[in-house]
Amino acid sequence: MTSLALLFTLASVGISETVYLIRKRITAEQPVCPIGTGCEEVLGSNYNRIFIIHSDILGLLAYIIISIISALMVIGTAPVLWSLLLKILVGIASLVSLFFTYLQWQVIKIWCFWCLMSAFTIWLMQIIILLSKTI
Repeated sequence: MTSLALLFTLASVGISETVYLIRKRITAEQPVCPIGTGCEEVLGSNYNRIFIIHSDILGLLAYIIISIISALMVIGTAPVLWSLLLKILVGIASLVSLFFTYLQWQVIKIWCFWCLMSAFTIWLMQIIILLSKTI
């Protein structure tokens, strides 16, 4: 139960972060970069889309789905297969975050605070799932 509550909490953090970034992108404002100065360069790079969809939109959808599934699992109304769906979704998101982190490190060569925060959030979710005996 505690691991599902942690997943829900981390998904809420991810939702807040991606909504902030989406709002900044739509209004064409530069996001506040608390650490470093490369946020606008990374977020505005050619690598900010997966196919034609902005990565922040896909991240928001993933966080919303994770929060819904984990909330339903906490209250005990989620079908059994949703646990598997949750594991698969977080696993895929972890790999995508790893890929985007690699792009920042080796291709763009600039670090984005918000991108790294999102990656760490997803990786923490993955660690929780791997260590949990109840999910």
